[in-house]
Amino acid sequence: MSKTVSEVPAANMPMIDKRSFLTSSAGFLSLLLGSAAFPAFAQQGQAPADAQEAAEAPSAPAGIPFDWEALVARMKAKAETPYVDNVADLPEVVAGLDYDAHRSIRYRPDHAVWKEENRNFELQAFYPGWVFDHTVQILEIVDGQARPMGFSADDFEYRAPLDPTIFEALAFPGASGFRLHYPLNRNDYRDELITFLGSSYFRALGRGNVYGLSARGLAVDTAAGTAEEFPRFTRFYIERPERDARQIRFYAELESPRVTGAYAFTILPGVETLIDVEAAIFLRGDVSRLGLAPLTSMYLFGENDRTGFDDFRPEVHDNDGLAILRASGERVWRPLSNPSQLQLSVFGETNPRGFGLLQRDRVPDHYLDTEARYERRPSVWVEPVGDWGPGAVFLAEIPSDSEANDNVVAFWMPENGLTAGSEHRLRYRMTWALDVEGDVPLAHVLRTRTGKGGVAAVESDDDVRKFLVDFTGGPLQGLGEEAAMDVALNVGNGEVVHKILSKMPGNDLWRLIVDVRRSDASKPVELSAALVRDGKTLSETWTYQWGHAR
Repeated sequence: MSKTVSEVPAANMPMIDKRSFLTSSAGFLSLLLGSAAFPAFAQQGQAPADAQEAAEAPSAPAGIPFDWEALVARMKAKAETPYVDNVADLPEVVAGLDYDAHRSIRYRPDHAVWKEENRNFELQAFYPGWVFDHTVQILEIVDGQARPMGFSADDFEYRAPLDPTIFEALAFPGASGFRLHYPLNRNDYRDELITFLGSSYFRALGRGNVYGLSARGLAVDTAAGTAEEFPRFTRFYIERPERDARQIRFYAELESPRVTGAYAFTILPGVETLIDVEAAIFLRGDVSRLGLAPLTSMYLFGENDRTGFDDFRPEVHDNDGLAILRASGERVWRPLSNPSQLQLSVFGETNPRGFGLLQRDRVPDHYLDTEARYERRPSVWVEPVGDWGPGAVFLAEIPSDSEANDNVVAFWMPENGLTAGSEHRLRYRMTWALDVEGDVPLAHVLRTRTGKGGVAAVESDDDVRKFLVDFTGGPLQGLGEEAAMDVALNVGNGEVVHKILSKMPGNDLWRLIVDVRRSDASKPVELSAALVRDGKTLSETWTYQWGHAR
């Protein structure tokens, strides 16, 4: 069962407005995002001063050697120096762009990098302005040499109501991010595959997906009771892909007041788009909470949590649950919720085998939204490579009244290494797809329902709540109602008033119904349940937090 923490005020938790990402990443919203340029060019050995100065110039024609370990060493050295926030000096007309005006500036597809070179991948840049007041440096690695990519105002189109002549006359202030395109869904069209835009945020797609949740390079002091810090990817080094390439590799520098980092990404697109990440993170200051491999999503309401929403749609969410594969092999499923006040759950573990935010419900009629297409939002699974040591999978659920807000955060939180001078080297694989679980030899949770406790037509007790959990699949197939099935049920801060487990006729579904009375109204109730037969666990472990109603 998770350890619950709930004392952090919701006011300290920012949410990410992402309404513009429903169909495209071109207008990713967040008042907290942005990417800073920082002069830190990786190299082999010590470059002469004139070579270093040339590397810092955005238009430098000459490249210098790129080396991953040299980049790591440089970012480690930077952790011993004060942070400098290089906010871009944007022209007034660019800095003053509002949401609609910024969306009217689009990269010209016919100007895409590598477009005519049969490399499968194409790259497009994002224009700065509006909330994106930082620019990033984007360099291309060819034959081991890194050279700045050249973007200009001519690479963009300025749609009405903008006056194109104003922008064409400006010196291009630099890109705020980039996206890669690849023939993901059909061979004759290069779909948008992955976007890096704002702080250390990125979003990717598997085949048949539409954009949903985001990942981040790093989370610092999320839901820690103080202002959250948002590290930024400040510079990217992208290896020019081979002809007919099936994967692409690039590197990034990361900085914020209290951290620096070097990241390597290898992306293999497909039905499951795989992203292999290697990271070296260095702390230049103490932190309260360090979030590794963080995921950020939206959950407004669903089958287990509809209170307070007058909406024709049955469900609205990018993901409906947190899944964890523990070191012991136990699988945990935690349905998401939209609480009335900040909810935190901490699942202690040593060397987890994986975790992720999943969208299990793939039935279009369960959403009734032909524009947002929530049934096609990707699930993301994070699989550690090597030992991650002791720590916890951390889940924060933030109250929200709009689907434009990202209000769910999940990440790995190491137990140690939170003080200045600490460093973390880690590797992990991310899987972005409709189905990231594959064949699991256990029954899974099909649905969770909650409601007032007690019996219909009888006055209810606000301190009693009913929970319905349906298990199906795996070893439950073929079992009749005569099977000696039991449930391992645990309740924290509550007592079981009523419990029944029964086989539903005509299918392989087993239904658990539990009424629970809260013990301490100031604290949430934690529940967990798993099906057991003859001493053997047949299902994943369902967990839930009953907080306070909206």
